[in-house]
Amino acid sequence: MTNTPQDSRLTALRQWLGQLHTPAKLDLDTLAPVSGDASFRRYFRIRGPGADYVAMDAPPPREDCAPFVRMAQRLLEGGLRVPVIHAQDLDQGFLLLSDLGTANFFDAIQQGLDDAGGLQQHYRGALRALVKLQQCPAEDLPPYDEARLREELAVFPHWYLQVHHGITLDADSQARLEQVFDPLVRQAATQPRVLVHRDYHSPNLMLGQGAPDFEPGVIDFQDALHGPLSYDIASLVMDARTTWDEPQQLDWAIRYWEYARGAGLPVPHDFAQFHQEYEWMGLQRNLRILGVFARLSHRDGKHHYLEHLPRVQRYVRQVAERYTVFHPLVRLLDTVEQAPVTHGYSF
Repeated sequence: MTNTPQDSRLTALRQWLGQLHTPAKLDLDTLAPVSGDASFRRYFRIRGPGADYVAMDAPPPREDCAPFVRMAQRLLEGGLRVPVIHAQDLDQGFLLLSDLGTANFFDAIQQGLDDAGGLQQHYRGALRALVKLQQCPAEDLPPYDEARLREELAVFPHWYLQVHHGITLDADSQARLEQVFDPLVRQAATQPRVLVHRDYHSPNLMLGQGAPDFEPGVIDFQDALHGPLSYDIASLVMDARTTWDEPQQLDWAIRYWEYARGAGLPVPHDFAQFHQEYEWMGLQRNLRILGVFARLSHRDGKHHYLEHLPRVQRYVRQVAERYTVFHPLVRLLDTVEQAPVTHGYSF
């Protein structure tokens, strides 16, 4: 029987790990998968004397470990809890990382983490960590600019409307959709720019039980960009994996805004303005996510992402129904999804 490419990768990973003696001799018999993600990366946990480690398999040329290595060092120097890189082989695409624990926010919430169990403390820790992250140098990173923001939105009509729902827009409908995209992109492009994680949400935050101020471990940061200030708080409070109602969104957004102002980040002085900015940013992000999740299902066979579509649809409607400029999008969604309209807070 011939090995599959993944089997060959695992064999090579075991051989590489077996040659390491720093930080300690590893027990290859304990190597076990932790998870994969939406990319080609895979993760494995392995034991060493007195500690666990995580091995990353990022097969070249589909994945490049170098951005992860550079960003991990940058965030570590910024005071964040990120994996320490104990060994690396960039040519093979292997890293050995410190283990930040087994429970991310998403898993903990699914298992019942609530306010009584410390959910609010953990999220406030995540807000403080986000402020630290946004203070890290970012000017040398690729720009999250108007062109890139607009390019991202193209997955919504193609993968979500056309492929997933079987709807091809005529020229008039496409023009109206572009009129929705234009203000989203323009406002995001004019915001102050900071380091943007891009997926600062519950699956990428490890519980910080025992850490100072409940500060979480932060992972999956290798695709960071230099972009809009409100992007990551929108990711957190309108989480594609976890449903938060508007009062909770507002509570965390206000706390972040206060922490950011205290740290000297260039957030607006008026919270109402900031609220509008992060909601519009969240709408751009969630329209993209609808397209990305549809693509992951139809192109890549990762159908479990469709489970999250109703939640993301609700977040899209929450914002689109509040602002007149986005009402053409609401009418389009009414046609596409045949879903009832719900109303939220008004500002």
